[in-house]
Amino acid sequence: MKPIQMVDLVGQYQKIKSEVDAALQRVIDSAAFINGPEVKEFEKELAAYLKAEEVIACANGTDALQIAMMALGLKPGDEVITPSFTFVATVEVVALLGIEPVFADVLPGTFNIDPADIMRKITPKTKAIVPVHLFGQTADMDPIMAIAKEHDLFVIEDNCQAIGSDYTFSDGTKKKSGTIGHIGTTSFFPSKNLGCYGDGGAIFTNDDDLAKRIRKVCNHGSDVRYYHEVVGVNSRLDAMQAAILRIKLRKLDAYSAARNAVASTYDKAFADLAHISTPARSSNSDHVFHQYTMRVTGGHRDSLKQHLEAHGIPAMIYYPVSCHMQAAYKSTRFPEGSLPVTEQLTHEVLSLPMSTELDNEQLTHITDTVKGFFKQ
Repeated sequence: MKPIQMVDLVGQYQKIKSEVDAALQRVIDSAAFINGPEVKEFEKELAAYLKAEEVIACANGTDALQIAMMALGLKPGDEVITPSFTFVATVEVVALLGIEPVFADVLPGTFNIDPADIMRKITPKTKAIVPVHLFGQTADMDPIMAIAKEHDLFVIEDNCQAIGSDYTFSDGTKKKSGTIGHIGTTSFFPSKNLGCYGDGGAIFTNDDDLAKRIRKVCNHGSDVRYYHEVVGVNSRLDAMQAAILRIKLRKLDAYSAARNAVASTYDKAFADLAHISTPARSSNSDHVFHQYTMRVTGGHRDSLKQHLEAHGIPAMIYYPVSCHMQAAYKSTRFPEGSLPVTEQLTHEVLSLPMSTELDNEQLTHITDTVKGFFKQ
């Protein structure tokens, strides 16, 4: 059996090696490394896939979130509601801009932000909601958009883990995650479902004027070279990464199907284990399984992780410390106990290997090892 990885990027590359190598050589031969045709074509192709009016590529997913907030004119003293159960980048950019992060709890099944708690956290200073589409499925955007409309709030989707997921509204219409709010953002970090071989990110919007502001902020606050109308940043996707992403975008739906097949194998294997809660599927969102994150109850999570690792199986805890309990973001407004679901999840969640390249032998070893732990 070949070694098990959380994400087998080497195995994935071997299957697309000839395409990737040719694309990289094409960029080198062109010497169009910055804002060249590969970047422009990738933006068009991703916009077509998402059915979004505009896609603006940038340097990484963290930049995408920061640029979105800058383009919307959020300023120090404003409040932004976001989950605490997320990677720190979601909150980091809020704090960097002098904005106040207001933490909402999440739902115990999907791990996504709880719309009812969003309502409880709105104040006169609230200017935006940042739902995070965690682990591969879209947050419940129907009520979130209704809340935003009622209170005149912006919605910035953190779509770094759910690109390709479809959300179905109560009227039966569908939209891709990241295209529902005012702005969507994503990361192309190598381990993402759509990942490059370095850093990369993108911002989506259906508002032409907002797209122009986003492009301006990305480019040092400038439309015309050496003339700077607003404070901006330098954030761009390089052409080599764009060339790789164009190849992988064409395979994204197949990758999602492969991830779902792995998830189904896990679900079936663990269905009768008393201390395992397999990932809940939202009734109105597809799941693209960026992570297969289950809940391990009864205090068994850490010992199961050790057991897996002793048998050559990596397992990860996303996330062991929630944002409101991190030293950098602690405040008296959100003391320990204030987000009970979030805090419980940090003691129970465990993610198993999730890769397009996992084979039957590896999956059997993983599932047998988990079941064996509970038979000891």
